[in-house]
Amino acid sequence: MFKNRLEAFSDGVLAIVITIMVLELKVPHEATWEALRPIVPVFLSYVLSFVYVGIYWNNHHHMLHTVEKTTGPMLWANLHLLFWLSLFPFATAWSGENGFGAVPTTFYGIVLLMAAVAYFILQSLIVKQQGPESRLAIAIGLDVKGRASVVLYAAAILLSFVNHWISMAIFVLVAIMWIVPDRRIERALTD
Repeated sequence: MFKNRLEAFSDGVLAIVITIMVLELKVPHEATWEALRPIVPVFLSYVLSFVYVGIYWNNHHHMLHTVEKTTGPMLWANLHLLFWLSLFPFATAWSGENGFGAVPTTFYGIVLLMAAVAYFILQSLIVKQQGPESRLAIAIGLDVKGRASVVLYAAAILLSFVNHWISMAIFVLVAIMWIVPDRRIERALTD
């Protein structure tokens, strides 16, 4: 199968995810700054999730540029990733609507952790199919940033019942780590 179908399907799902998230933003019925105050947590949750979807879309795009041929396991791994990304609207809405409470923050962390694991699985299958000398394998190396993200998400989940604001800070920190597209892959593609 050609990778174009995989890319197009993934792009469509991510566009729908963003659309669903933005539809959760409810417009205040008053034309005052004060009317915005109750929706600030929902808006901040949306911004963080939008950034995360953008990070996944961007890095997924770069990763797929290294793929020459897709396989059945890659398709299933990609669906696994899209499943966890499709939960972003629910996790975002629940977290924002409840002021980033402990349980919604924990769930948000679980979704982030599982999306990271799913991305790692997809990446590993691509490397396995293309070999240890492939551009992707060379580009990601030991994948310190990817592994650190998983550890930080797990720590944030555990800390969410101690202090959910620490967890949210960790989520923001990981997003900042990834906000710049993965230059390792870009460099590998131009070499």
